Amino acid sequence: MRRAPIRHSKRWLHEQVRNGGFRLTFPRQVIVAMLENAQRHMSADEIYAVVHRNNPGIGLTTVYRTLELLARMGLINKFSFGDGRARYELQRGKNQHHHLICRGCGRVIDYSECADEETELMSKIEKQLSQKYSFKIHTHQLHFYGLCSKCQLKL
Repeated sequence: MRRAPIRHSKRWLHEQVRNGGFRLTFPRQVIVAMLENAQRHMSADEIYAVVHRNNPGIGLTTVYRTLELLARMGLINKFSFGDGRARYELQRGKNQHHHLICRGCGRVIDYSECADEETELMSKIEKQLSQKYSFKIHTHQLHFYGLCSKCQLKL
């Protein structure tokens, strides 16, 4: 599923980073801009390859550190889809979505078409867990693992 790129203004990004107590460096700007245009969930190595191609002064360590910082600040999401590599995407506001992950080819499909019943159920689960464990839930991730239609045909 193609995600429509969202455009965060440089001013918005600057405010978010600065409010976190950090500076908006050139590498951070480049990495966020790359994630804004990404059409899939990318690993740090994949992000590095794209960023480094146009900006050879940005090293792999800088990419890793920047991704971790942006994830801690809540500006990007970090996912683990069970393949041993963290994947990243830009935080897209309050638009909660889930993932369908193919165990055959590794394809990741964003799923955001939650029916009202599903949204209501997830809210109920969050509320129950929050009360039971005295835990303030900020967000959640839901991943479904299986086989995409192409991999099912290969069986």
